[in-house]
Amino acid sequence: MTKIIRNQLVYFWYYFEIQFNQIFIYWVIGIVIGSVISVFAKDKIHNLFMKMKDKNFGIIGIFIASLLGTLSPLCMYGTIPIAASFSKGGMKDDWLAAFMMSSILLNPQLLIYSSALGNTALLIRLNVCILGGFFAGLLVRIFYNRKEKTFFNFDKFEGKSHNHDTDPNMFMRLLKNIGRNIKATGLYFLLGIVITVLFQMYIPQEGFANLFSNKGFGVLMAATIGVPIYVCGGGTIPLLQEWLHSGMSMGAGTAFMITGPGTKVTNLGALKIILGIKNFIIYLAYIIAFACVSGWLIDFIGLTV
Repeated sequence: MTKIIRNQLVYFWYYFEIQFNQIFIYWVIGIVIGSVISVFAKDKIHNLFMKMKDKNFGIIGIFIASLLGTLSPLCMYGTIPIAASFSKGGMKDDWLAAFMMSSILLNPQLLIYSSALGNTALLIRLNVCILGGFFAGLLVRIFYNRKEKTFFNFDKFEGKSHNHDTDPNMFMRLLKNIGRNIKATGLYFLLGIVITVLFQMYIPQEGFANLFSNKGFGVLMAATIGVPIYVCGGGTIPLLQEWLHSGMSMGAGTAFMITGPGTKVTNLGALKIILGIKNFIIYLAYIIAFACVSGWLIDFIGLTV
């Protein structure tokens, strides 16, 4: 029994070291770039978005808002107080919806993490998340285009935006931001690798490939499992990388990348406050529908890792 346990630990460490070496550099680069943007560019991005409110960009403005949302480094609880100030300042609901939707689905740090999945998955994630924000804004524009009918309600949101980047020394401000990023994502990063290693050791890859390679059911299955198991973007990258290499279709991977952050528990808690139950249900339906349609379209086109 002792020999068996020892052998299992040797195998575990072997696979862990391989996964760690493959992913670690992307995690480090993602943290550094995410912190640089947060410290030096966050306010510029948000100010640029706020300046749009008096412009007559029309539908193009929805796309620009979605693009700016992907560049925002804040988590959802950090974004909502800023979104509330945008709304009170006169920002249109459709532009605000696009900004918040794409911000939920993607941020610069997660984009860098996704580089570990390969160029195809990286480009798909970037484009799908921007489009996710665009279509969300477009639907709000179509169905909530009257002044007396708004999509958001920030009156019940009592959270405040806490700016932790206040150190007068810019270098120390950056180091502290990097430290907070490591603290927030490090455990999930290691946990993701551990789960991936256990998957490699104990889950038959052939059976898994058959489950997620089906271009119809596999997408639906991936969209479904993205809801309960997604906690942190960095933690799911090792697992998703292994799934894609084990036979998961690119469409199924796309669906997982949408429903995961879109239904993250902390995001849902914040969104329910500002949407109300009716619009919250509409949001959930949109996320699942957009994930499935995107996944099926990717598989129909035939894109692979």
